[in-house]
Amino acid sequence: MIIRKRLTVGVGILLATLTAGLGSALPAAAGEPTAQPSPKVELVLDVSGSMRTRDIDGQSRMTAAKQAFNEVLDAVPEQVELGIRTLGADYPGNDRKVGCKDTRQLYPVGPLDRTEAKTAVATLAPTGWTPIGPALLGAADDLKGGDATRRIVLITDGEDTCGPLDPCEVARDIAARGIHLVIDTLGLVPNTKIREQLTCIAEATGGTYTAVKHTDELSGRVKQLVDRAAEPVVTPVATEGAGSCTDAPQLKPGLYTDRETFGQHRWYRVDVLPGQELRASVSVAADRAVNNDYGVLMRALTVHGREIVRGSESGTGRTDVISSGLRYPKAELEGTDSDKPAAETVCLQVGNSFSAPASVKTEPGLPIELTIDVVDGPDDAADVAAFGLGRGWWLLGVLVLTGLLAGLVFGWISRWRVAVWRTN
Repeated sequence: MIIRKRLTVGVGILLATLTAGLGSALPAAAGEPTAQPSPKVELVLDVSGSMRTRDIDGQSRMTAAKQAFNEVLDAVPEQVELGIRTLGADYPGNDRKVGCKDTRQLYPVGPLDRTEAKTAVATLAPTGWTPIGPALLGAADDLKGGDATRRIVLITDGEDTCGPLDPCEVARDIAARGIHLVIDTLGLVPNTKIREQLTCIAEATGGTYTAVKHTDELSGRVKQLVDRAAEPVVTPVATEGAGSCTDAPQLKPGLYTDRETFGQHRWYRVDVLPGQELRASVSVAADRAVNNDYGVLMRALTVHGREIVRGSESGTGRTDVISSGLRYPKAELEGTDSDKPAAETVCLQVGNSFSAPASVKTEPGLPIELTIDVVDGPDDAADVAAFGLGRGWWLLGVLVLTGLLAGLVFGWISRWRVAVWRTN
């Protein structure tokens, strides 16, 4: 009897232990979300001799880069694993063979110790060559392994000086590995050859090129790219706009890419139900040399050609991306018995006013990114968007009323003065 009781107690303890163990494992097996791998980012900084040049806000390029890095390191999201690699930081000599191997990892990719990373950056001084290709290969090795999103941010002020290893070919080889590694490039000198090389590197991996001339632009752009690595990855859907609304593709909410030649207009269609609001935006990238004056236009029209609302933006000088957008809230239908009211087809027209010198190729067209969202419309009928007015419309009304009253008072005083003059 005693043996049987002890056996029962032992079996009970064993079952309780197994139950506890299984209980801790069951939530993951039952579909509870598992922790996502931390995104990885490596900043690749050019520390070659040309970084001594003083042309950024009255200070050297190296000083501007250090200042930007300190601001970026303070703002890195906690979930991002960040590393720093340098190129041209150690070898000051003239031996090309040695100088073209001058790249090393300054701070390993992993959880960020901000103080340690800042201290490492503070020790850098402009020194040697510009081996961009070897640095990109080293950074790709630093980020290998795992399923996390990976991003290289290259900051440089010059072309690669270590040919024939073409950094553009290096970027294509990295893309061909299928490791989904994106390379973004930032150029500190608005030079045509440098821009072409850095643009090629970025485009090979689906990244972006940005020309920066000021410290705040550099820190702001790097922060944006680091934050983008921490965000969920959305893959744009390739689409092809039509020459008229009748033939336009039907778009659902999402992110789309297309190409548009200089001065072209393309059409897309979106269905909007009563009580919903259409929010659309478009970005056009100038991936080649363009003339100074440019603009982008987005219009929402009915299928009969009546314009509902438009958004536009224009500029002059060098640009990388120009964007515009619009909102269209469709009012609720009153007194309808239908459970499923008919949707309105809205025609979206996207156009640009880019032009380029005769020597610039027009094909393929400029890359455009189109964002479509359809959300519940505003609950408040007084929402200014429902009237097609922007913020500050009340101020405009006050100014109009003030001008009217001032005109009346001025006219009355003028007539009174004329009457007095005639009387005297």
